[in-house]
Amino acid sequence: MTDDGELDPEKLGLFSYLVFSKLDGAVTAGMIHLGDRLGLYRALADSPEPLTTTALADAAGLSERWVREWAYNQGAAQVIEVAADERLSLSREAAAVLSSPDHPAFAMGLFQRLPQTMGALDAMPEAFRTGVGFDYDFHGPEGIEGGFEPWNRANLLPTVLPTLDGVAAKLERGALVLDVGCGAGGTALVLAAAFPASRIRGYDISQLALSRARERQTEDGITNVEFLDPRSSALPTDGSADLITTFDCLHDMTDPAGMMRAIRAALTENGTWLLVDIKAHDTYAENVRRNPMASLMYGTSVLSCMSSALSEEGGAGLGTLGLTATKAEQMATDAGFTRFRQLEIDHPVNAFYEIRA
Repeated sequence: MTDDGELDPEKLGLFSYLVFSKLDGAVTAGMIHLGDRLGLYRALADSPEPLTTTALADAAGLSERWVREWAYNQGAAQVIEVAADERLSLSREAAAVLSSPDHPAFAMGLFQRLPQTMGALDAMPEAFRTGVGFDYDFHGPEGIEGGFEPWNRANLLPTVLPTLDGVAAKLERGALVLDVGCGAGGTALVLAAAFPASRIRGYDISQLALSRARERQTEDGITNVEFLDPRSSALPTDGSADLITTFDCLHDMTDPAGMMRAIRAALTENGTWLLVDIKAHDTYAENVRRNPMASLMYGTSVLSCMSSALSEEGGAGLGTLGLTATKAEQMATDAGFTRFRQLEIDHPVNAFYEIRA
């Protein structure tokens, strides 16, 4: 870049618009967080008819003036519907995404954690200087059950398990299952409830996640599952596990190659590893061209995923889009696996792989 010549007014205007459109998205994301946190979406979804801002404020126990300004943001952003008389409503699709925790499309988990994720900005300059990031507990407990758990709850049993060769039958008979990176325990609890003859172990290094997983286990009264920290209760090394799952966590790990070797040592010779991770392509150019959310993914990586993967000196730092199918297969081969198959499962963000010895 040089300082020669005049600025092109049209290009200047377009670039300014581009930059402020990103700020618009960030601010509106904050308003979505508030809509979920304050119960505004729930109140709209529960109402049989469109609501005035006064009625919505009354239903949520809030001040009308604040609700009105929030609603204007949401209407302008096309998140909620604002009629000509300014009555507010949600489409059926919006209600699924914004106010239906049991629907596979429910997306509020990530927004629940938004303040903590954005709060990492204060710590990022030091991470950029030292090269060392922060683990997931740095963000606090909010939104720990979010992410893709609603989709997994709805699809793990009917959609994913049938694609794995012989796995469902093993679980019916009774098997040992390890859910590595179990988070708040969603997958482990679904499997434990569905297959009472099997034993399920969930592993995570997040103390906040383990605490919540154990709470949920108690709430559900499930006895064939336990939740462990692998630093004090290591994965078995005797080839005793029939199924190991890793959902959206390997790219976050400081030593994913080491974890792959540990998974190989834990699996029986006929065992299956279900690897689920973010869809990614082999180059930056491909990611930008083929993924409309690439900028979101790379930014989230700085604030969360890559930060976690660099939370220890020498961390791998794969990042959100760092575990491509090519890389995953090569790393699995290096860890001693010989069979790698991408499953034909339709997911908006994740890729699914069956890996075997």
